[in-house]
Amino acid sequence: MTFRADELLAGLPSPFDARGSSFFETLRRQAPDAVPPVLSGAPMHESLRERLVEGTTVLAVLSAHGVVIAGDRRATAGNLISRGDMRKIFPADDWSAVGISGAAGPAMELARIFATELEHYEKVEGEPLSLEGKSNKLAGLVRAHLPLAMQGLVVVPLFAGFDPRSGAGRIFEYDPVGGRYRATTYAATGSGSLAARATLKRLVEPEADLDTAAGIAVEALFDAAEEDSATGGPDLIRRIYPIVAEIDGAGYRELDDEQVAAHVEATVERRRNRQPSA
Repeated sequence: MTFRADELLAGLPSPFDARGSSFFETLRRQAPDAVPPVLSGAPMHESLRERLVEGTTVLAVLSAHGVVIAGDRRATAGNLISRGDMRKIFPADDWSAVGISGAAGPAMELARIFATELEHYEKVEGEPLSLEGKSNKLAGLVRAHLPLAMQGLVVVPLFAGFDPRSGAGRIFEYDPVGGRYRATTYAATGSGSLAARATLKRLVEPEADLDTAAGIAVEALFDAAEEDSATGGPDLIRRIYPIVAEIDGAGYRELDDEQVAAHVEATVERRRNRQPSA
């Protein structure tokens, strides 16, 4: 015997009504007090403004077989370096990831809520959302964050993923009010994005393999760190390297420290060889 969804849900308390495929909307309807401040629009206390931690820079590069997304590790609070090991790249699901820049706390919360949204959708609908649909959902979360952005807590994510249906990688950029834009071959956001974009524009090779794209991403972060004080370069003493992730038909995976270190050393060697001899 089979049952319709309405019959299965009949008699259940409303919090267990799973007919909505949006976790955020279900949470806002059933438990508005549990909605994180990042999306509730609650005012920010004035004393917190000068202690805000901000993170930059993240970027993404397309390759022939997928996409690479990467971010430096520095976080700043005013003119101070708050952290040197901050994570700015988060897997959203098996085939996509979010890079965050802007106010660090709300940005990380936004990334976590987005991942929950995608997981909730897949469980309710029985299949993952399309890559286009995922990018639209993230745009909706950024728009929901607008009240806090108006107070100065601006969050600007970068979304990259692989679409198993089309067999291609895609990159999406956003503005602070939730505008969504598809990038052709590369994208960067954050205070170091200007320098990173210049490098990506010069080096990007859409037909390159993922390893080459990862090397280009590391080189762009190098240039961003040289031009922007809020972007951190690789910490060779503590062995803290940028987070570099590849996404293709096999899914999301992060390069380990040895792999990223190899790209860093290759970049340093190229630059050393370009220096004029004394």
